[in-house]
Amino acid sequence: MTAKKPASSAALTLSAARRFSRRTMLKNATMAGAALAVGPWLVKDAFSSSGELNLLNWSDEIPDPVIPDFTAKTGIKVNTTPFSQNEEQINKLQATGGEGFDLYQPTRDRQPQFKELGLIAPLDLKKLENGSLLPSFMEATKIWEWDGGLHWMPHCWGSEAISWRTDLTTLEYKTLSYGTLWDDQYKGKVQGRPHSLLLGIGLWMDASGKLPSNRMADAFKDPDTFKKIYDVILPFAIAHKPWIKQFWDSADNTKSGLLENGVVIGQTWDGPVLSLKKDGKPVSYMAPQEGAIAWIDGWSLSSGAKNIDQAYAWLNYVHTPEASAKVADGSGYNPICKGSDALLSAAAKKNFQEAYPGDALDKLWNRIPEPAWFGDLRGEYAEKFKAA
Repeated sequence: MTAKKPASSAALTLSAARRFSRRTMLKNATMAGAALAVGPWLVKDAFSSSGELNLLNWSDEIPDPVIPDFTAKTGIKVNTTPFSQNEEQINKLQATGGEGFDLYQPTRDRQPQFKELGLIAPLDLKKLENGSLLPSFMEATKIWEWDGGLHWMPHCWGSEAISWRTDLTTLEYKTLSYGTLWDDQYKGKVQGRPHSLLLGIGLWMDASGKLPSNRMADAFKDPDTFKKIYDVILPFAIAHKPWIKQFWDSADNTKSGLLENGVVIGQTWDGPVLSLKKDGKPVSYMAPQEGAIAWIDGWSLSSGAKNIDQAYAWLNYVHTPEASAKVADGSGYNPICKGSDALLSAAAKKNFQEAYPGDALDKLWNRIPEPAWFGDLRGEYAEKFKAA
C-alpha cells in the first residue's frame, strides 16, 4: 500500500464536509424541512414488520430516539452490544466468529484489518435504498469493494481535535495547535488516547518543520519508515507524560474527564464534547491549524448474520435524511444524507460552525487506510507512552 491516499480517497471527507458547510446547512432549510416532514417515513416492502436485529455498535452513535423510532416503524426489536474502540469490536467478532451479530460498525480506514478478519458478508445492492446518501459518501465505499461485492456502508462522520473547558481557558482558531496541549499552563490537565496523541504530536512537528513526514502519511509506507518517525515522537510524548491527567478510551470517560476529573484541555472526538456543549455545559471543540483528524464510521453485514431482512431494513432506515439527522443531533457527530442538515437543531448547526471555523474544512486530515502491520506497531508505541 502506498503512503498517500489516492486523490479521490483523500478528498472524500473534505468533500462531504464542504457539502455540510455553513452555506449548505442554512440554504433552503425551511423548504427542505417541510418537504421531508410530509407524512411518516415507512420501510418499503415491510417484510420486517416483526423479528429482531442484533447490532455490534459504537456506544455513542445510536442515540435516542433512533432505535425506538425504527422499532415503531418496523416492529423490529433491536438488541445492541456497544463498544468504544475498533480493537474492542474486532476482539468481540473474533471471539464469536461473527455469530450473534447481524451488523457491526467498522471505521472506513480500518478496511485492511476488517477484510483480513474475514467475517464480512457482501451486501445485496438490490436491497439497499441509498438514494439519499451524499455522493462523496457513496464514493467512500469503494475501498470496501472486493471479490465483486460491497462490504460497507456509511453511518456518520466526525473528527478528532481539541476540546476544552471554556470557563477555565480561552482558545482561538488562529493560534490553536496540537502543540497547544503541551503548553506549561496545561501540565496535569490534558486528556487523550495514547495513539491519537502521538499522531497529533507528529502532525504538529510536521507543520512546524521539526519532523517532516508528509503530514504523517509517510508513517504508513512501511514499518521501517514508521519507526523512524515515531522514534522521534515517542520521546517527546514520554517527556510530557506529566501533562496527562487521564487517557480516555470511550465517549463516557471523555465527558467525565471534562466535567468531573479536572481535565481542562484534550484531544478528543467531536461527538461527546459537542453533545455536552449542546446541553449547555462549559465546553467547546475546535479544529487546530494542522487540521482535525477526520473519520467515517459505517455498517458491515456479519458473515454470521441470521436476521438478514431486518439488517437491510435498518440500513435503509438509517440512510434516510430524518434518521441521519437524529443520529447527528443526538451524538454530536455529522450526518451523511442529503437534506439532513436542514433537520438539525439550531444548536447542532451552531456547534458545527464553531468547530470548523474559517478554512478548517480545507485542512481536514483524512484518516489513511491502515496496512495490516500498522495497528500492532502503533499499539506498541502507544503502550510505551501509556506505561512510561
